[in-house]
Amino acid sequence: MDNKVLVLNQDYSPLTLCTVSRAFLLVFLDKAELLAADKDNVLRSISRSYPMPSVIKIKSYVHVPYKGVVLTRYNIFKRDSYQCQYCSTTKDLTLDHLIPRSKGGKSSWNNLVTACKKCNSKKGDCTPKEAGLVLKKPPFKPSYIMFLKNSVGVVKDDWQPFLKKIAVA
Repeated sequence: MDNKVLVLNQDYSPLTLCTVSRAFLLVFLDKAELLAADKDNVLRSISRSYPMPSVIKIKSYVHVPYKGVVLTRYNIFKRDSYQCQYCSTTKDLTLDHLIPRSKGGKSSWNNLVTACKKCNSKKGDCTPKEAGLVLKKPPFKPSYIMFLKNSVGVVKDDWQPFLKKIAVA
């Protein structure tokens, strides 16, 4: 039961992902409504079969004060697919400030990229242009939904109607 289930808020906005067992428990205890079930699998008890949840909607609205992605080292690496943004290597990764902190650069989504130690040393206290380095892709602030999608790898077909408004990054 390591499959993931999309959990929607009462207004059908995506909230999070949870395990099948957690989703089944929420539906069984009448705290959530089953919107889509896995067509290929069922959950069985000794005497009954139940549909395996794929998408559920909770019955009471959950107020989420901040639905963004927190700026952390791990999340920068995740956004950049654990690759150096200059040479695409996956070895000896670190963070690089495009505009160095010594020149007023801030730690922000648009100023931090994943870089290997070799490229970061080559860049030194310069901008990428001054160091003759070219970014593979410009940095951006990821959306919460993008991180939900990327955490499972493949987006299930059942989820598409609830995520279609959000562009896949």
